[in-house]
Amino acid sequence: MTTQTRRGFLATVGSAALGVATGCRTARAAPSTRTLQRIGLQLYTVRTEMERDVPGTLARVASIGYTEMEFAGYFNRSPSEIRDLLRQNNLTAPSTHLALDVIEANPQKTFNDAKTIGHEWITVPSLPGLATVNDWKAMAQRFNRVGTSAKAAGLRFAFHNHNAEFRKIGDVVPYDILVKETDPALVSFEMDLYWAVNAGVDPLDYFARFPGRFRMVHVKDSMGPPDHKMTDVGAGTIDFKRIFAQSDKAGIEHYFVEHDQPANPMESVAASYRYLHSLEF
Repeated sequence: MTTQTRRGFLATVGSAALGVATGCRTARAAPSTRTLQRIGLQLYTVRTEMERDVPGTLARVASIGYTEMEFAGYFNRSPSEIRDLLRQNNLTAPSTHLALDVIEANPQKTFNDAKTIGHEWITVPSLPGLATVNDWKAMAQRFNRVGTSAKAAGLRFAFHNHNAEFRKIGDVVPYDILVKETDPALVSFEMDLYWAVNAGVDPLDYFARFPGRFRMVHVKDSMGPPDHKMTDVGAGTIDFKRIFAQSDKAGIEHYFVEHDQPANPMESVAASYRYLHSLEF
């Protein structure tokens, strides 16, 4: 039970007890609301800035209010340099995106570097085209093997979706294969909310069918069909309040803002942060 839920429960019980003691009717306590306590940023959003100035970019996003980073490359900085820059700006980096073949090529170095930086999660950002149901089943087993190695190293393993994983092969949804045929103790999922909605998927359907499997989300917005133009969080049509209200069921621990092609990356991440910082759900 969360702190907010516990407080709401105790307040309701206290009010009911008071009503019984006094013989008076008491109004039902208003439902408690929540806000995001930590807002993260997928640094792919500001990749052009990172290419020019890693220290300055991290300082700027920290000044906006972000506290958690998800990396997509280290821009020729060593793990210890990245760790020190994060510490200087009071940031943490729970997750990094790494290609599956990179992880498999040198898992020990990958895991050691991740632990030096302070990552908790190794997240695969995309997959090559897989043509058959058997290809997807084989990928699920590959995930289980990598997840086993990551867990042995004290890390956690996850997969981030685009929209292709929801395109049916016959009557089978490939994404469902990955969720059903991976071990929850070894493999989790980072649901990209934009790409799920882009594919015609309701994230809440997955939260209900596979509770606890979605430990992270990418938070980015869509202007709606048919084009699904990407936009700053809060400026589009995705109902984040409705989605975040089911965070406990989904298992969400980290929320990372992302925009693939922002016109002005820093203005975009600032606008998205302002919206999420004030969002109640």
